[in-house]
Amino acid sequence: MKKVEIREANEITVKNIQAYMEKTVTRFGSGAKVDCPKEFLGKKVFLIIKKDEE
Repeated sequence: MKKVEIREANEITVKNIQAYMEKTVTRFGSGAKVDCPKEFLGKKVFLIIKKDEE
């Protein structure tokens, strides 16, 4: 299985945004998933994990 590289950062700048949404990660078998509209099938996306707010 391919391992995904994870980078930690405090700030990110993104240009040419088509859309953005806030979702919750849910269980899916032995893994997890984030739902999004099927209009984005085949699109390249970035998943940003927010730190827990205290």
